[in-house]
Amino acid sequence: MRSIYKKEIATYFNSLIGYLAIGLYLLATGLLLWVFPDTSTLTFGYASLDGFFGISPYLFMFLIPAITMRSIAGEKADGTWDLLTTRPIRLWSILLGKYLGSLTIVVLALLPTLVYGYSIYQLAMPIGNVDIGAIIGSYIGLLFLGAIFTAIGIFSSALNNNVIIAFLTAVCFCFLIYYAFDALSSLVFFSGHANILSFFGIQSHYEAISRGVLDSRDLIYFLSVPLLFLWFTRGLLAAGSRSRQKALRQGLLLIGGLALANFLASFYFSRVDFTADKRFTLSPLAKQTVNALHQEAHITVFLDGKLPASFVRLQTATADLLRDLTAYSAGKLTFRFINPMDGNMEQQQKNMEALADRGITPTNLNVRTETGFSQQLIFPAALITYGENEISVPLLQSRAGASPEEVLNNSVQNLEYAFVSALRKVTSGGKPLIGFTEGHGELDNLQLHDAIQSLMEGYEVGFVNLDSITVQGLSQLKVLIVAKPTQGFTETEKFKINHFIMNGGRALWAIDQLDADLDSLRATGEQTVIARSLNLDDLLFSYGIRFNYDLIADMNAAQIPVTVGQVGSQAQVELAPWLFYPIFVPTTSHPMLKNLNGIRSEFAGTLDTIAVQGVHKTVILQSSPFSRLVDIPATISLQLVEETPDPAEFKNKPYPVAALLEGEFPSVFAHRPIPAGIDPAIAVSESGKKTKMVAIADGDVFKGQVNPTDGSPYPLGWDRYTEQQYGNKSFLLNAIDYLTDDTGIITLREKEVKLRLLDPIKIKAQSAAWQLFNVALPPALLLLLGFLQHYLRKRKYSRPDRLT
Repeated sequence: MRSIYKKEIATYFNSLIGYLAIGLYLLATGLLLWVFPDTSTLTFGYASLDGFFGISPYLFMFLIPAITMRSIAGEKADGTWDLLTTRPIRLWSILLGKYLGSLTIVVLALLPTLVYGYSIYQLAMPIGNVDIGAIIGSYIGLLFLGAIFTAIGIFSSALNNNVIIAFLTAVCFCFLIYYAFDALSSLVFFSGHANILSFFGIQSHYEAISRGVLDSRDLIYFLSVPLLFLWFTRGLLAAGSRSRQKALRQGLLLIGGLALANFLASFYFSRVDFTADKRFTLSPLAKQTVNALHQEAHITVFLDGKLPASFVRLQTATADLLRDLTAYSAGKLTFRFINPMDGNMEQQQKNMEALADRGITPTNLNVRTETGFSQQLIFPAALITYGENEISVPLLQSRAGASPEEVLNNSVQNLEYAFVSALRKVTSGGKPLIGFTEGHGELDNLQLHDAIQSLMEGYEVGFVNLDSITVQGLSQLKVLIVAKPTQGFTETEKFKINHFIMNGGRALWAIDQLDADLDSLRATGEQTVIARSLNLDDLLFSYGIRFNYDLIADMNAAQIPVTVGQVGSQAQVELAPWLFYPIFVPTTSHPMLKNLNGIRSEFAGTLDTIAVQGVHKTVILQSSPFSRLVDIPATISLQLVEETPDPAEFKNKPYPVAALLEGEFPSVFAHRPIPAGIDPAIAVSESGKKTKMVAIADGDVFKGQVNPTDGSPYPLGWDRYTEQQYGNKSFLLNAIDYLTDDTGIITLREKEVKLRLLDPIKIKAQSAAWQLFNVALPPALLLLLGFLQHYLRKRKYSRPDRLT
């Protein structure tokens, strides 16, 4: 076998066609990866070789048949095959020698492409910011793909006596086995067996391993297919020299054994994630969630079509995650990608309306084209269908001040949490109860409309009147939300809240300690801001929190419309920053607020945490470093918008505006008489069960704006003046998820995926040099190898002792 192996390699490199085939492969790869803009790594902007591993299967479909086409068909055409088989060499040894020789040539053809890895390493920002593990894992996948295509090429060469026909046959077989099964699985007719059809094709297995993840199921598949084709080749070549019954029996045993191995692997499998940040490693909670599905769940992702490079990364990451979730779902989870903008204008409009009914709105992008910029609508969202239940999943996580690359990277990091959280909500049997307090001048139904609608996807939401509800009735809630009360609470109502907390209930406090309102300011031009008497200070103080009686003026503020003059009979209105509408940009790594957009507030105050034994406090939201406090009572005027604030007066340490409290809270009623209206038999303990609460020093943070024209509510966090979406809704949903979560699902938001970009300055200044380097050097290395091989061969056979 060794002599056959060496002869196969030597014969290939002694032929000019061999060098030509590899040279064309390297040239085509270089042009596609570095020059052509639609597939260029420089255009893509990320420090990875995903583009190379994406186009390689299609280039392999021509390179490897060119390498293997003469392996057996050439021997038959030259009349040397019969001579070879008459030698005392087993047929398996001949086949393995030729197979391993051809596979070695494939490996040698890949060696010059390591230049691409060096280039990415040097172009990364900073230098070396490359996931080496992912690249190594992807090369392993490419070698496995080469192993299959080589076996197919050997089989095709044995099937024909003509070299050209052997090449064309191998190209067709490689294409069909790689692509056809996946294409068939996407047809509606085969929708019920899509996973099975996809399994038989190479594409799904290669795409999984080319990410840098080696799955035992893919490993067994990549070992099974070459073995099967080599056995077919042996059977074809030995057709007249052995018993058909014996061959059939052996074949059935081999196919049965391989089928059993792959079948068992689908149930008992393990994975090795080569990536540096383990971004393809699912959390145990994610695996448990999809494994516990009781019926089929289908995910429709609307991020498809021709997308900008950055959104292609989000699309790819989404597909990768869904494949991983599908692998652990025992066949109960399926997904597909569609483009809502396909079809004619009427169909597009219907699609957009249907998505809008489900809370999915498009994102309008400015896309650079050859003639300038054009606008493109995309839908970075997904819809999960589970029985009769549906829930939308936003994929894009915007954040003010972040670059587009950071926004997309944050979105990739958040994918696992977004899908797993949505799956748990849509599949849960009973929804947790969330109650908004009423009866104290809190935010009304219209102002809370979008907040309630958003929460209702995963929770049962309603209003709670603390005056009439019983202690037992209140205990049915999971979370109690106190949203901007303006009137005081009675001792009886406070006792009910305290009893709720002592028994493990969770609370979300959004409190305004002062009375300030922009409408009042507009009516009179100025307003005296005074404190509210909510009668909650002692209750909250005992829990370890104190809402201060002050007002934040922050230079990082939202804008409001102000009249700056008259043009004829029309008022001239402009937008101006209003210091008392701070935008709080989350800087914490806490999963509740990590990577969220700015939080819009109105007349916010500050809070302090107080040391209480057994209670852990975490400040999760602060003002900007350019803010100051206004002690109340104070008079504020709209004329402040006309003044330019002095940054020196505002430069200060950030002030805390929101905090998370966790632990066993002491009871404020432990040594007090039970208020009137409470059953005296109710026990009052010194401290309660372990629980948690969130306190926010702004009552308007969950208030949605209202359209003054028709009275319809805007989405929570939408600023109707600047037409900008803030992160208030995400903050509310994350806060409730955190408060209700006893499984740790919110910790999935802590996942980090390192942003690896190419240096745009280097690319702009040196792109031509790097393009020339990567297009010319690999073929040049091949040419150098050819000259060296020719020189050594000439030297060997021109020696005098060889001539005598």
